[in-house]
Amino acid sequence: MITEYFLTVLPVTESVIYILGGLLTFYLGFLGAPLWLWTLWIAVVCLDCGVSQEFWTYYVAIAALLNLSIIRRYLLALPVAKTMKALKFLPEISDTERVAIEAGNVWVDAELFSGKPNFDRCLKEPYPVLTKEEQAFIDGPVEEICKMTTDYEINQNRDLPKKVWTALKKEKFFGVIIPKKYGGLGFSANAHSAIVAKLSSRSCALGITTMVPNSLGPAELLIHYGTKAQKDYYLPRLADGREIPCFGLTEPGAGSDAGAIKSHGEVFKDKDGKLYIKLNWNKRWITLSAISTLIGLAFVLRDPDNLLKKGKEPGITCAMIPAKTKGVVLGRRHDPLGVPFFNCPTQGKDVIVPIDAIIGGKSYAGKGWQMLMGCLAAGRGISLPANSTGGAKAVSRVVTSYATVRKQFGLSIGRFEGVEEPMARILGYTYLMEATRAYTCGGLDSGQKPPVITAIAKYNFTELFRKVINDAMDLVGGAAITKGPRNMLANAYIATPIGITVEGANILTRTLMVFGQGAIRCHPFAKQEIQALETDDWKLFDKAFFGHVGHVIRNVFRSVGLSVTRGLIAKSPVSGPMKPYYKKLAWASASFALLSDIALGSLGGDLKRKEKITGRFADILSWMYISLSIMRRFRADGRKKEDIPFAKWGLDYAFYQMQLGFDGLFANMGAVYKPILWWSRLNRFSGGPSDDLGSTLCKLMQTPGE
Repeated sequence: MITEYFLTVLPVTESVIYILGGLLTFYLGFLGAPLWLWTLWIAVVCLDCGVSQEFWTYYVAIAALLNLSIIRRYLLALPVAKTMKALKFLPEISDTERVAIEAGNVWVDAELFSGKPNFDRCLKEPYPVLTKEEQAFIDGPVEEICKMTTDYEINQNRDLPKKVWTALKKEKFFGVIIPKKYGGLGFSANAHSAIVAKLSSRSCALGITTMVPNSLGPAELLIHYGTKAQKDYYLPRLADGREIPCFGLTEPGAGSDAGAIKSHGEVFKDKDGKLYIKLNWNKRWITLSAISTLIGLAFVLRDPDNLLKKGKEPGITCAMIPAKTKGVVLGRRHDPLGVPFFNCPTQGKDVIVPIDAIIGGKSYAGKGWQMLMGCLAAGRGISLPANSTGGAKAVSRVVTSYATVRKQFGLSIGRFEGVEEPMARILGYTYLMEATRAYTCGGLDSGQKPPVITAIAKYNFTELFRKVINDAMDLVGGAAITKGPRNMLANAYIATPIGITVEGANILTRTLMVFGQGAIRCHPFAKQEIQALETDDWKLFDKAFFGHVGHVIRNVFRSVGLSVTRGLIAKSPVSGPMKPYYKKLAWASASFALLSDIALGSLGGDLKRKEKITGRFADILSWMYISLSIMRRFRADGRKKEDIPFAKWGLDYAFYQMQLGFDGLFANMGAVYKPILWWSRLNRFSGGPSDDLGSTLCKLMQTPGE
C-alpha cells in the first residue's frame, strides 16, 4: 500500500500521512483542480485503501462517464438539461431584459463574482489622471462658472443667470463628450465626471443643467449610432450650444419599466413616395425640455405596410425631433422639490418627421432599446456618481470648517465625541466615494461598459450622499435649516431624493440590476447555461453545466478554508496596511460566489422575484467593489501616512456592510442556514470602524495638511 511505503521511507507516523493526504485534498479543492486530476487522486486514495476488483470496474466506468465529454453529454448533461427545461428551473428572460443583460460588457465584477478574484488584474486596471488640457479647463472655465454662480440667487430667480447660460455655451460645457473634430471638447469620462462634480458642489441646478446634455441624449446617441450626415450637422451645433437637447423616455405609465412605453410613431409614404413618421407622445420628467431646441425621443415604431422591411412592429426606436416642429408642445415646467432646473413634460400631437429623423437612419428602426441600454451601461457610472461625490466633498469642507470655528462651552464642537461620530461618517463616505468614482471612470476610459458596475455606482453613491447630507444637517443645526445666501447645505438636502429616483429608481437598481443582471452576466457559467437551454445546444450545456459544478466545488473548499482561517491562507498582491483587506476580500468573494450558487440552485427562476434576497446579494457585491476601489485608490495615489486612516475606515465600513448582507441572507433563506448565521456572527468580517479611527479622521480634517 502507498501509506505503508511512505512509512518505510519517511520518519513519520501513519496519522501524519493521513493529515498530509487531507491537506492535499483540500489544496486540490481550494485551487480548483481539473476533473482529470481529481480522478487520478481519488484513484490513488482507493488504491491505498485496497478496494476490491469489482469496485475498480465501477470506478473506471464512472470516471470514463465524467471525463469523456462525448459520453457525458448524452448520458448526463442531456437528461439534466431536459429536466431543467421541463421544470422551468432557470429564470425566464423577457426581450427587454435580454437587451439590458447583453448591453455593455463584464469587467472586474466578474472577478468578484468568481470566488477567486485575480487581484493582480484588478490592480493593473488603469487609474485615471486628468490631462493638462482637462486640468486647465477645470482650473479655468469651470472655476469661472462657479465664481459667477450663487446657488441662493438661482433658487430665488428659478433659473441660472443669463451670464452663466452664455458662458456655458461659449466654453462648450454642453459638448464635453463630443469629439473635437465636431467642435466639442472630447474629454475623458474622468474629466466629464470631475467637471460635473465641481459644478454640482456649487449648485445642484448648475450641475444638472450641465450634466444632462452630456449624458443619455441626442449627443451621446449620435456619437455612437448617428449617420455621417446627422453627426456632421447636429454635433457641432450641440457642442457650441446652438442646440439645447433633451431626451424623452419617461411617461406617466412607463417609468422604470421603459418597455411599457405608449408613445408611438407610424411609418407612412407621402404622394411623392418619401417615407415619414407620424408621432404622438406624452412624456414627463424630461430635463431641459421646456427650453430645448432638439428633442431626442424614444417611442414604439409601427409600420403597418412594412415599408422598412422590418415587419409591422419594429419596436422601440430613437429619433431627433426639432422642437419647432408643428405639433410639439413645450413650455411647462414640473417643480422637482423646488430645485430650479428645467424638468418638464412634453407632448406631441400628429408630429410629422422624415424617416431620416431616426438616429442612425432607417436601418436603426426598432433598435432604440439596445441603443439606450448600450449608452446607459457606461453613462450611469458618470453623472449621478459625480454629482454625489462633488456634493460629499463640499459637505466635508463645510462640516469640518464649521466644527472647527463653532464653539460651545469654550471648545470647538469638533472636539466633542458626539460630533465626531457623524463627522467621521461624512469623511469616510467621501473618501470611499471618490475612490470608487475614479476607479469606475478609469474603467470607462479604457473602453469598458460594465452595466453592473455602473448600476452599483449610481445606486450606492446617491444613497451614500443621502446619509452624508443627513449627518451634515444634524451637525450644522440651525445654520443648516435657515435658508439664505450663506447656507450651503439646505438646497442639497432638499434635492437629494431626485438622484435617488432617476436613471432607474434605486429600489429597482438594487434588487434587479445589480444582482439580477450580475447573477447572469458576471457568473462564469450561468449565461452559457441559459443560452444552451434556449438553443438546445447540448455541447455548450455540457461544458457550462459541468464547469459550473466544478466552480461550486472549488468555492466550497475556498469558502470553508478562508472562513476558518479568516482569510489568512489567501494570497495578497501587496504588503503593508492593505494586505489583510485583500485577504478578507478573497474570503468575501468565495463566500458570496458559493452562496449565490446555492440561491440559484435552491430557488431557480423564483430568485428573480425574491427581491429581498437579491437586494442583500446586491449589497454584498456593491461593497466588495467599493472595497476594491478603496484599495486601488490607495495604491494609485495614497500610501501616505495621512491616507491610511481614511482607507482603513472605508474598508472597515465596507466589510461591515458585507457582514450585514451575509447575516441577512443566512437569517432569511431558511432554517437550515441558522447554524451558519451563528457562525457568521461569531466570525465576522468586521464590526465596523472603531471610535478611535473615526476620531483620527476628524482631527486630520480639522488640521491643515496634505
